[in-house]
Amino acid sequence: MGCGTSIAVENQTRPSETAMKAAILIQRWYRRYVARLEVRRRYTWNIFQSIEYAGEQDQLQLSSFFSFMLDNFTQMNGNGPDLISHLLDSVVDPLTEEVRQLKYEQIVVPESYSGPRLSFPLSVTDTNALLSAFKEEQTLHGKYVLLLLYETKKFLKQMPNVIYLSTSYAKEITICGDLHGRLDDLLLIFYKNGLPSAENPYIFNGDFVDRGKKSTEIIIILFAFLLLYPDHMHLNRGNHEDHIMNLRYGFTKEVMQKYKTHGREILQLLQDVFSLLPLATVIDNKVLIVHGGISDKTDLDFLSTVERHKVKSALRLPKRSIDHLNVHACSRSSSRHSRRSRLDSPCSSGRTSRASRRRKKHFTKQGSCSSSSSSSSSSSSVCSPRVSSRNTPRRPPPSPSLLSPTDVLQVPFLDSFVSLEPPEPPREELEWQQVVDILWSDPKNQNGCSPNSFRGGGCYFGPDVTQALLQKHGLCLLIRSHECKQEGYELCQNGQVITIFSASNYYEEGSNRGAYIKLGPELVPRFFQYQVSRSTRKLTLHQRVRVAEGSALRALKEKLYAHRSELMAAFQQYDIDNTGRISTSEWTQVVESVLRLDLPWRTLRPRLARLSADGNVEYESCFEDISPGEPIPPVTPNLAETLYRYRTDLEIIFNIIDKDHSGQISIEEFRQTWKLFSSHLGVAVNDQTIDDMARSIDFNKDGSIDFNEFLEAFRVVHKLDVKEQQQG
Repeated sequence: MGCGTSIAVENQTRPSETAMKAAILIQRWYRRYVARLEVRRRYTWNIFQSIEYAGEQDQLQLSSFFSFMLDNFTQMNGNGPDLISHLLDSVVDPLTEEVRQLKYEQIVVPESYSGPRLSFPLSVTDTNALLSAFKEEQTLHGKYVLLLLYETKKFLKQMPNVIYLSTSYAKEITICGDLHGRLDDLLLIFYKNGLPSAENPYIFNGDFVDRGKKSTEIIIILFAFLLLYPDHMHLNRGNHEDHIMNLRYGFTKEVMQKYKTHGREILQLLQDVFSLLPLATVIDNKVLIVHGGISDKTDLDFLSTVERHKVKSALRLPKRSIDHLNVHACSRSSSRHSRRSRLDSPCSSGRTSRASRRRKKHFTKQGSCSSSSSSSSSSSSVCSPRVSSRNTPRRPPPSPSLLSPTDVLQVPFLDSFVSLEPPEPPREELEWQQVVDILWSDPKNQNGCSPNSFRGGGCYFGPDVTQALLQKHGLCLLIRSHECKQEGYELCQNGQVITIFSASNYYEEGSNRGAYIKLGPELVPRFFQYQVSRSTRKLTLHQRVRVAEGSALRALKEKLYAHRSELMAAFQQYDIDNTGRISTSEWTQVVESVLRLDLPWRTLRPRLARLSADGNVEYESCFEDISPGEPIPPVTPNLAETLYRYRTDLEIIFNIIDKDHSGQISIEEFRQTWKLFSSHLGVAVNDQTIDDMARSIDFNKDGSIDFNEFLEAFRVVHKLDVKEQQQG
């Protein structure tokens, strides 16, 4: 009987052991599967973020070029700063406040208009009408937009730079991050968390506009609730509340498309409104909320005294008087000259003249970046976006047919000035620096404060910088936005810094969640996540990762194609025998040195280029999946590649010249666009080529050009996408 019992026990244990082994195998397989998905998800995220920040660097560089031209060029073929001053400089409106308000009220609204009709002061009925109208895809009439912005401007003028709030007046305060024109996210927040009210206060931490298609609707809703609940609705300024940023990232174009009649006035009024938004909020004297971050120079007491309305754009350093610099430099130059004459040394004089010539030569070569620094001194990386050599773009030599800065800019004190200590920055420049750091900075895990060369503006601030600021002002927590996070929020620097981001699906459908924070009297943050989703609900995790990964790889392949000439030249330096193959390490080194995106190229290589039988990379396979569109005949292949690469820059220049944003410009304006484009990039394009292009795209020969159609010719085509469309 005992033997029978033991046999029965053995028979029972054997299946359980087999099941356990099977479970362990399944568990190992699943963990490897999830790990591979996580690797793909992370490099997809890195691609999106690197390309985004590279675009911001390009925007800052273009802005520096515009600022240089506006401040320094005395002429450019008879049309100097006038081409860009109307958008880069703030517009001085001669009308009084009362006359302007009367002008807006007299705008006639047609009877056919079926949208909301606002009356001021606003009521709950008005805000509910706005929400309902926008859900139904209706557009608010331009008259009411202008009146709303006018009332918002009046209110913001009374607000301080730093808002101080207390949780004793409400159970909890809700803090939202970037929305970037995504109305669905805002509506979902209101649905989950309730509308703003005296019992439900909100703080929106900047970047309401750009990138998304509903930026106009978002600012209308936020400003309406701001006027309705001025003590319970609070808005901080973000780096995208900036009219120069709006040129690149879509808000300017959106306004002009939705408000063709009043768009120009709306944009001009928005410049003032954006510049009047508060810069920071403090809760219970313990929690600091800013859009970007801080630096080792940030001082909340000084920030409270800044004349924020003067900083229309954080991308432009306040203009310093050339005459002021001339006085300082000439006086120093004369004293140095007297000392040099007393030395009476021909050798030293010869060295000085040679150094002088070298400095002049350097000034000419550097173009807009070095010239901009000559007119104003600042440690900020916004003025010189690509701080490190690693991030400095390789530009073609300037065209000899174009005017160089030294041809049109008279700086008699240059040699004496650049060799001496710059004068103490004026107060307006110090104020500007405070604003830039608040709007553009990012945290890092290492101690110290360094220029944010990845974005091109602001700085990286470490735990020691955060701790010093918190201790100085008696704070315990810093909440900021400015960076997209996969889960919608992130804690760093031992919990001293929280990043909150409220735009879900920011890069691609399913790429990230949005989130908001609720903060009560105990000051313990509670996080709430969400994701606006129409198509991804039915997708598995694997399918969502695949969709986002495909979108990221397409964007990366476009980057590769846009730099094809540079890449091929660099590849061929390693491929001495013209085999078409190089080692993987050589391939990764070339791609990173040309694109400067700081990506895991060795991991990405299987998705971008194939290996040959000997294990080397067939480098031309990088470009197989992409082909150019059908560019205009007069455009040479090299020029077409330049247009692919700098298409956005060219579009921004065009939008500046196209004052009414009609999409149509004259042939002469088309020439001026190319003059600016060529000066910015140092691209040699002769007048004959420009005229040939103009004639070829003036299809109806009426002397005007549809520039949007011209830009459409310079898009890359993904062959796999074309095949899928044909099969579909």
